[in-house]
Amino acid sequence: MNGILPLYKPKGVTSHDCVMKIRKLLKIKKVGHTGTLDPNVEGVLPICVGEATKIIPFLLDLKKVYIADVALGKSTTTEDSDGETMESTEVVHPPSDAEIESVLRQFIGEIEQMPPLYSAVKIKGKRLYEYARENRYVERPKRHVTIYRLERLPLESKSNNRFRIKVSCSKGTYIRTLCVDIGKKLGFPAHMSYLERIESDSFRKSETVTFEQIEAKLDEDKADELLFPIGRGLEHIDSFSVDERTKQKVLHGQKLPGPQEKFRTSVFKVMHKHELLAIYEINRNNQEEIRPVRVFNIHKNVGELHAND
Repeated sequence: MNGILPLYKPKGVTSHDCVMKIRKLLKIKKVGHTGTLDPNVEGVLPICVGEATKIIPFLLDLKKVYIADVALGKSTTTEDSDGETMESTEVVHPPSDAEIESVLRQFIGEIEQMPPLYSAVKIKGKRLYEYARENRYVERPKRHVTIYRLERLPLESKSNNRFRIKVSCSKGTYIRTLCVDIGKKLGFPAHMSYLERIESDSFRKSETVTFEQIEAKLDEDKADELLFPIGRGLEHIDSFSVDERTKQKVLHGQKLPGPQEKFRTSVFKVMHKHELLAIYEINRNNQEEIRPVRVFNIHKNVGELHAND
């Protein structure tokens, strides 16, 4: 069984928990996820199964899309609703719609963030949350991330101290920190009161499956129908087509003469008709040839049900 399972991760479990459960359900050891979601966050978590685990390094840097609620009037130690209150103030005069829209526009593009105290960032061999639990000070390195789109969404019920945003961002963006920084620009302590990931890489919420759906398909012995082809996760890189004779060379991991065309991406997928064979790159030691980065030990893609998606 090889392919990508777009799981909708429920709240209350870690991304690692999800991987372990999928391993047990599918009885497959080679399983991995493409980007951690915090335990209290729900949303899209693509799970790579079998040979698809080989593409995980090529998916981690892709954009993500989130829905989040910015709660004004209170800041917390964790920058979300789970932390202890640090600062609190009554929102007597909430910001106007125009003020919120103006502030949101200021965060579009490359921005600088300070990782939250309670995060998994490693400094001198320890996670930041470990320092925080020990009440030890450590200097947090700032990082640059990119906000591609940031817009306000309507809430189901009107609120004076809370509003909803939709964020399309780069890898490493802390939405909690974004909510806090937006609050500061509006003149209020703030925290993130809700978060859901609705897109991860090329997978959308509408395409996800739950654990209940996976178990139901297993009962029907049709779990493979839930898997998307490995190539679905590589839509962001260029493609190079080869003939039948070259296909055999690719499957044996051989270097090939470089193609005439120039590639937009540093790595590219090698295809025979509609079959994904490998991921190659330009040979750094010989620019006239290409060499394999990953070769897939499958004869044809799984998930043909989704081939036209």
